[in-house]
Amino acid sequence: MQEASMTDNFSTSSQVSPELKDQELEFLNSIFDLARNNKPIALQSLLDQGIPVNLTNSHGDTLLILAAYHEHEEIVRVLLKAGADPDRLNDRGQTALVCAVFRDNLTISQLLLDAGANASLGTQTPADVARFFDLPRMQELLATAASTAE
Repeated sequence: MQEASMTDNFSTSSQVSPELKDQELEFLNSIFDLARNNKPIALQSLLDQGIPVNLTNSHGDTLLILAAYHEHEEIVRVLLKAGADPDRLNDRGQTALVCAVFRDNLTISQLLLDAGANASLGTQTPADVARFFDLPRMQELLATAASTAE
């Protein structure tokens, strides 16, 4: 997972953004900081004002991916309620679910699965990550989710 820097470009799609001014970059970075630093009320306020819920940084990390990676359950809930796509891939082929599994976070992983996250996406699937890092709780959760989906 790569963190955004002040020189990153941001987008709501896979298209490259035009060059942004320093003030714009600072503002966009502050939005990602809200997801990283567990500030759900401030983030909700910006979402209510029209900030795209699937905003991505230059590495393809969404607010949801960052919130899952940093284990901020309330931010994950806010973003999912606002319609965040749990299946967006970053530039490394990682989803929010892969991040939650990597962190061995049962609650966030379940929230993402309940929101319809596809457990088969990514360059390494969540199950691959759970096996590689020997995370039995995650292996069990994903096996249960797979059997329920069938």
